[in-house]
Amino acid sequence: MHSPFVMRHNTSVTRADRNRLNKHESGLIRFTGLSASGKSTIAHAVEKELFKRSIRTYVLDGDNVRHGINRDLGFSRVDRAENLRRIVEIAKLFVDAGIVVLTAFISPFQKDREYVRSQFANDHFFEIYVKCSLEECERRDPKGQYKRARAGIIKDYTGISSPYEEPQNPDLVLDTEVMSPNDAVAAINRFLHEKGFLRCWEKG
Repeated sequence: MHSPFVMRHNTSVTRADRNRLNKHESGLIRFTGLSASGKSTIAHAVEKELFKRSIRTYVLDGDNVRHGINRDLGFSRVDRAENLRRIVEIAKLFVDAGIVVLTAFISPFQKDREYVRSQFANDHFFEIYVKCSLEECERRDPKGQYKRARAGIIKDYTGISSPYEEPQNPDLVLDTEVMSPNDAVAAINRFLHEKGFLRCWEKG
């Protein structure tokens, strides 16, 4: 609950000012999907391409965030919701700072994903579903997490002992069982062009 003595301070430099300085719009590109589906790989590849074009970006990755600000959270339903809430607040600050934020988090529950979208209503927000079957993700299993989950070492693991609710209305679907990372980046580039986001950047 907010203290009645905490007041929001209106800054003299606005998001629009920062966007003009950066010569591009800011917004959130959000990746969701099972562990090992390719979310982080694609997010970082997209960031690299945008960086080459002098676009200010930052990737918020699930594992990295859990090493820092969310290190006190586990994987229970309550902790997952709090994990996402904190990520949303961080992303809002970055977007206000004029940065294109890319987030790569499993976010397994539809209700939580709807919450994120509601926090960026009428803004530059794109949800991208990195689709990959559980069988293929387990085959890849780069960190050995699925194997540990199957053995009962890791509890509440998405896809094994905790569900992943497939997104109902993502803005873009990438099937990484048939697409390479380069194909996925190209598809995202085309999608953002179609939405007018990249055209806005290129005017600067």
